[in-house]
Amino acid sequence: MRKKKKTDQPEKKRKKKELASAIIQFLNENPDKQYNYKQISAALEVSAEEQRTTLRDVLDKLRDDELVLETQRGKYKTNDRKPILEGRFERRSNGKNFFVPNDEGNIVYIPERNSMHAMNGDIVRIQMFAKRKRFETEGEVIEILKRAEARFVGTLEVKKDFAFLVLDSRILANDIFIPKENLKGGKTGDKVVVEIVEWPAKANNPLGKVLDVLGEAGHNDTEMHAILAQYNLPYVYPKEVEKAAEKISADITPQEIAKREDFRDILTFTIDPADAKDFDDALSIKQLTNTSWEIGVHIADVTHYVKPGDIIDTEAQERATSVYLVDRTIPMLPERLSNELCSLRPNEEKLCFSVIFEINDKGHVIKHRIAKTVINSDLRMSYEEAQSMIETEMGTYSKEVVTMNNLAKQLRERRFTNGAINFERFEVRFNLDDKGKPLGVYFTESKEANHLIEEFML
Repeated sequence: MRKKKKTDQPEKKRKKKELASAIIQFLNENPDKQYNYKQISAALEVSAEEQRTTLRDVLDKLRDDELVLETQRGKYKTNDRKPILEGRFERRSNGKNFFVPNDEGNIVYIPERNSMHAMNGDIVRIQMFAKRKRFETEGEVIEILKRAEARFVGTLEVKKDFAFLVLDSRILANDIFIPKENLKGGKTGDKVVVEIVEWPAKANNPLGKVLDVLGEAGHNDTEMHAILAQYNLPYVYPKEVEKAAEKISADITPQEIAKREDFRDILTFTIDPADAKDFDDALSIKQLTNTSWEIGVHIADVTHYVKPGDIIDTEAQERATSVYLVDRTIPMLPERLSNELCSLRPNEEKLCFSVIFEINDKGHVIKHRIAKTVINSDLRMSYEEAQSMIETEMGTYSKEVVTMNNLAKQLRERRFTNGAINFERFEVRFNLDDKGKPLGVYFTESKEANHLIEEFML
C-alpha cells in the first residue's frame, strides 16, 4: 500500500449550504442536461463517501423545495420554474426583513445578507430558498424593481471628514453616510430629514444628503416635526395651495342665500373640546309643537369653496385626513378654510350642508330632509359647559340643551336595545407647559354632553 505523502491533503469537508449553491450553479450552467448524483459528485470533485452521502441529502432537499427538478429517478436538472415572486419588501420595527407577495400569499423572511440593500416599501423580485428552522419560508432579493421614497429622519453626527445619520427607527439596517458638502448647514445633534442618493453595490452604507434641518434634537417643536416627517405627513402647504386658499372670498351673496334654507334666526350652537381651534359641525333646535321639535345637524359646506379637481382638492386628497398630535393639528385643508371659512364660529354667517329631522318626545324621527343651508351660530360651548347645563339646568339656552340631551338619550337607548356595540373608552390627554413640554397625564370621561353630539351626528 502506497504511503500517503505529507503533501497530500485530505478532501475539504464542504457544508450543506455550500454544496447546495455549487449544485445549483453547476446545473444552471448546463440547463439542457440532466445528471445523476455520481456525475454531479465528479463535476464538483466530491469523492469522499461521507461527502457524497451529504450531497445526496442536499439533492433531495433541493428537489423537495423545487430548486432543482428530478426528471426521472436519480436524474436531476436545473428548474426553469424556480419559485420567483414579486412583491413588497418590509423592514419591521424589530429589524427583521420580510417579503409580502403581490398575490397576498404567505410572507417570506429575508435575511439581511440577502436583502440586496432593499429598503422598506421597495418593490422587489425574490427567489425562494429551502425552508429554515425559524421561518417557514425564506428568500433572497434578486432584483429591486422600484424604490420607495428614500427619506429618513434621524440625528446628525458630524465628524472631521464626513457625517452620518443615526436613524430614529430601525427601518434601515445601516446609518446613512453624508458628505460634508450635503449637510445644508446641519450640525451634530440636529434632527434632519435625509434622502438617499446612492447606495453602491459593495458598500455597507448608503450615501445621502440633508433635505431639511428640523432643529436641535430634544426640543418639543423639533420632535413634533420629526414625527410628521418620519411618517411623511406634510406639515407645510405648498405656496400655490396657500395662495389659492387666500384668494377665496368670504362674502356670502344674497343670491347664494336665496338658494339655501335659512337657519340664521333658529337657535344654533356648537359643542367642542375646550381647546378646539375649528368648529366644523353645529346643532340647531326649534320647537314645533308641545311634543315635537325640529333638529338640524349642520356641517360646513366645503364644496362651496373647494371644487373637484382644483389645486386645493388635489392637495386634500393627497393628505386624506387631518392629523391630530398632542399639541397641534395638521389640517387636511389650509387654515384659511379649516379655521376661517369652514369653521362655524359664533355670530358669523356660514354656509352648511345639513340634515334636518322632526322628532317627537319619544325619540322617534317622524321625517327628515337634507338641504344646503346658511346658519349663524348663537353660542360656542365646550363639553364641560354643556355638561354643566345638563346637570344644573342653569345657563343661557340650558332649556334647549337639556331637551336635546333627553332626545339623545332616547335615541341612544333604542340604538343599544337594537344591538349597537358600545366602543366607549377613556381618552388620554396631556397637560403641557407654554413650550409644549408634558407636565402630566389625565383621562377624559365621555359624559352626556359628548353622547348628545355623538347621537345626533349618527
